[in-house]
Amino acid sequence: RAILVTALRFRMTISALLARRLEKPLPPNATALSHILHVAAAQILFLDIPDSAAVDLAVTHAKSDPRTVRFSGLVNGVLRTLARSKQAELAAALAATDEAPKWFSDRLKAAYGTEKARQILAAHRYEAPVDFTVKSDPALWAERLGGIVLPTGTVRVEKLSASVTELPGFEDGAWWVQDAAASLPARLFGDARGLRVADLCAAPGGKTAQLILGGATVTAIDSSKNRLARLSQNLERLGLSAEVVQADLLKYEPEQLFDAVLLDAPCSSTGTVRRHPDVPWTKTAADIEKLADLQRRLLARAVSLVRPGGRIVFSNCSLDPLEGEALHRAFLAGTADVVEDPLRPGEIAGIDPFLTPQGTLRTTPADLE
Repeated sequence: RAILVTALRFRMTISALLARRLEKPLPPNATALSHILHVAAAQILFLDIPDSAAVDLAVTHAKSDPRTVRFSGLVNGVLRTLARSKQAELAAALAATDEAPKWFSDRLKAAYGTEKARQILAAHRYEAPVDFTVKSDPALWAERLGGIVLPTGTVRVEKLSASVTELPGFEDGAWWVQDAAASLPARLFGDARGLRVADLCAAPGGKTAQLILGGATVTAIDSSKNRLARLSQNLERLGLSAEVVQADLLKYEPEQLFDAVLLDAPCSSTGTVRRHPDVPWTKTAADIEKLADLQRRLLARAVSLVRPGGRIVFSNCSLDPLEGEALHRAFLAGTADVVEDPLRPGEIAGIDPFLTPQGTLRTTPADLE
């Protein structure tokens, strides 16, 4: 996994350094050869693996595959020259690339400006830390887990000392793993004590757990049986309970309307690139448009589930305004009987740095550091 993630995380830098050593670009159908070179280059340039071992493994791989056997000499030559010159060339190559396909970097620059986009893309080069939401006493758990407490109350650990299931507090249900940004939406309800809240697209249950701890009676809804099973397991470990409903949200009909609804909608996941560096390479601009349309339909459905005077919180893990700010504006403009309830500075602890002028929240991988 480390090799694959690294090859994806530094794909553009690796491509540039390999291209310098090829007399002409590899043909489009040379996918297997390209993969061998990229995987080996990732080991040579970024991982603690002897260069000779990475080269030998790549050459052996090339010889074992009928599609690449005749290129084994090329693999050997390219990788050995790369290993010899990495100290002299790597820093400049990193500075000249942004590790993203053009469609993705262009959309970031259009949305955030050149400098903020550069910061986001730079953050994508580093593996994300592990964040924990704790039931109580964040300072105590930061000490026990070897981390720090963020202004939002999340406990952040840069590098785990053991697997998650072996950490102190896991068996006792004292905490759960939840990215700091993902913990913010549930907090936007404020005092949830006594409220009946629907958590839509609820699995794996981090936000459900937050709402329960906040005193709400929660109905957790998701279309996936397997994901709901995981949610139920997570709640059981935490000693929490909720009504769990498997349903197609667009068809779901509750017996009575809810006081509040949280919709963390399916999205392009472009805000999760630090954990999933494949996202910019497997998604397209067309995917973002399709998902934004789905989110509009889900949000309209969410409105029908909440009582008059109730509150709806909409969130997702996309960086693209089409799935965020633009959708928010268009939905408010086109939906009767729904009014904006902007957040105000100081209203909720720790979130002021992420407040927009419109009173919404926007976080990026360049924030919450």
